[in-house]
Amino acid sequence: MTDPQTLAARFPGDFTFGVATAAYQIEGSTKADGRKPSIWDAFSNMPGRVHNGDNGDIACDHYNRWEADLDLIAEMGVSAYRFSLAWPRIIPEGTGRINEQGLDFYDKLIDGLKARGIKAFATLYHWDLPLALMGDGGWAARSTAYAFQRYAKVVMARLGDRLDSVATFNEPWCSVWLSHLYGEHAPGERNMEAALAAMHHTNLAHGLAVEAIRHVTPNVPVGLVLNAHSVIAGSDSAEDSAAAERAFDFHNGAFFGPVFKGEYPASLMSALGDRMPKVEDGDLAVINQKLDWWGLNYYTPMRVLADTAEGAEFPATQPAPFVETAVTDIGWEIYAPAMKLLVEDLYRRYDLPECYVTENGACDNTDLGADGTIDDTMRLDYYVEHLGVVADLARDGYPMKGYFAWSLMDNFEWAKGYQMRFGLVHVDYQTQVRTIKQSGKWYRDLAAEFPKGNHAPA
Repeated sequence: MTDPQTLAARFPGDFTFGVATAAYQIEGSTKADGRKPSIWDAFSNMPGRVHNGDNGDIACDHYNRWEADLDLIAEMGVSAYRFSLAWPRIIPEGTGRINEQGLDFYDKLIDGLKARGIKAFATLYHWDLPLALMGDGGWAARSTAYAFQRYAKVVMARLGDRLDSVATFNEPWCSVWLSHLYGEHAPGERNMEAALAAMHHTNLAHGLAVEAIRHVTPNVPVGLVLNAHSVIAGSDSAEDSAAAERAFDFHNGAFFGPVFKGEYPASLMSALGDRMPKVEDGDLAVINQKLDWWGLNYYTPMRVLADTAEGAEFPATQPAPFVETAVTDIGWEIYAPAMKLLVEDLYRRYDLPECYVTENGACDNTDLGADGTIDDTMRLDYYVEHLGVVADLARDGYPMKGYFAWSLMDNFEWAKGYQMRFGLVHVDYQTQVRTIKQSGKWYRDLAAEFPKGNHAPA
């Protein structure tokens, strides 16, 4: 194991170390103070959708324990906290009435961060769409993009004066493909036309929100968080190499293309363009606005083979076997070199601004030992390997500006419920007691090597 001081010496002096969470995964209090249901409230309460029937009604009870949790973040020694805002707390129906109590909560949270000298990195959308908007079709409806634009204006008008950075969306791949094509996340749709509609309207909403943010708070750096896939062909054959390129266009290009090039990938449009929603004049110009930064969420590589079955849907790929035998407790291959290959590839393909690793971490379900400690060695080794990659990228001249560990604490892990633990801090869901794990103590020592709060996106 690399000691934190040795690793810290490999990073630029202005590098930001932070921790990350998301509203639905930690807040709880889903019916408190005017909040109305999100699509995840509905989805997680449908039988068979979430492991063990778990839901976010209580989660980590952060809504009531936020002050103690901010003290915990301060104790971790990091200079920044990445969190998301719950749209259904702020505009409960998605449109219409603004809920001042919802904004009051985030007012307190941000003021609490400022009081502790911690940078506030906010994400406007981390998957909890107000359920009422599903009556119009949710993300499959163009109107949702304009509802999101208004939501962005409301948030920034009230909170933007104290934010150090804002992201429009977290992982649109998940809220588009995983949620509308594969059916694994809310709203649980399995339909290519719905997924393509959600893709375009999410991209449009991003662009409209960028306009809104810059109009209301022109000095707040704005970005987009993407869980880019490191797509690796399962063999050296021409067929598998072509399949990997198609997979890149589908999983990455569908979002990077319009945002950073002003166009959808040609292969996607050739295969699926007749199933796309109407792309109106000016849409791509709205989407393709220069960003101040972008966020990379990375966990595991995607290995693919060509799917030669007749009628295989674009991108016509199937999973290839893992190369490494090491996996996390959620079953994801551990292969840190893929993270470096991915960043290098993305900067070759696109004109990208500075980068923050906005999520990275490992599911390690090691529980409390008899002595009350959690020796999550696998997670700690994962952090060492991947942070080493980030340091290498910075050394090689890539504009790597910060790293946010996923996650601050164990939480509601979407369709996996509470069975999977990603936290640097252990949460006993019965008592809500927080215990810093071995990995958390190591990360705390790493962060301590850097001056607190000395960098935000320019």
